[in-house]
Amino acid sequence: MLSNKLKNYNLILASGSPRRQQFFNDLGLNFEIRLKPIEEEYPNRLTHFEISDYLSQLKSLPFKDELKSNDILITSDTIVWNDNKALGKPSCKEDAFQMLQSLSNKTHEVITSVCFTTPSFQKTVNAITKVTFKELTENEINFYLDNYGPYDKAGAYGIQEWIGHIGITSIKGSYFNVVGLPTHLVYKTLNSMI
Repeated sequence: MLSNKLKNYNLILASGSPRRQQFFNDLGLNFEIRLKPIEEEYPNRLTHFEISDYLSQLKSLPFKDELKSNDILITSDTIVWNDNKALGKPSCKEDAFQMLQSLSNKTHEVITSVCFTTPSFQKTVNAITKVTFKELTENEINFYLDNYGPYDKAGAYGIQEWIGHIGITSIKGSYFNVVGLPTHLVYKTLNSMI
């Protein structure tokens, strides 16, 4: 359906995330992967979805001069918003432990922004999902970190992994957003662009 509408376009996913790549496959989209390193830093004045919006747009900048007229570049960023601060990817086990401990027995927000860029157009959308954890024990946190190593994930956890199965008591909003991509928004936005 959508892939037919996009047949004259070249979709470029600028993400090394296997989860995001799988979502594009699951949506039946033909795409290529292009990666360019970027420092994921943002101004301190930004809060909440402003941070992920900014970072998803920032990730598009290295591609600016190489996009062809039929290219659609998709960049994305996910943060966990907890206690009025953004949690990104943990730098080490201690950092990951602190993050999970801070999420224990509380509700936080997972925010994913997706930026769509062509040579003449840019649009950024975001989704916010509320996730509640039960009280996590130190043993549960350590078991998860030792066995699943979630160091490539914002907030130091993957909802689809063991910690999600045993620890998450409620979710309000898009599940796929928490995994790493609000697929319903990607589908809707691409449909509206062509």
